[in-house]
Amino acid sequence: MIRSDLSQEENSLIEHAERARKNSYSPYSQFPVGAALLLDDGSIYTGTNVENASYGASLCAERIAVFKAITDGLRKIRLVAIIADTKDPCSPCGLCRQVINEFSDENTEVILANFSAQIKKYKLTELLPESFGPKDLMG
Repeated sequence: MIRSDLSQEENSLIEHAERARKNSYSPYSQFPVGAALLLDDGSIYTGTNVENASYGASLCAERIAVFKAITDGLRKIRLVAIIADTKDPCSPCGLCRQVINEFSDENTEVILANFSAQIKKYKLTELLPESFGPKDLMG
């Protein structure tokens, strides 16, 4: 679904997240989530949540997308889109915010979406204020 208040690039990223969501393995929560990242080089990486009977072994869509990008040698996230079939746009959990933060800067944006065409846009710094990251370890 195209959202007129978003750029073509943002709409495309949400569409990638929607497609990724279809591959969710969420038999326990019944809560499929899709995520897509736009990297500085223009590449797009997607992820969907993968649950496990040992709940702690489950991974969120956002972290899977980040780990796929890192595996391919990419390090700079410019834009993130997350979508779920929720009443309000779906926000990333704390662990995902921290992992996204590791490979982002103050300009990284996060688009939260649902299937009712509701959108919320944030800078990552708004979702994770006073974050701890690489800058804190590099004296």
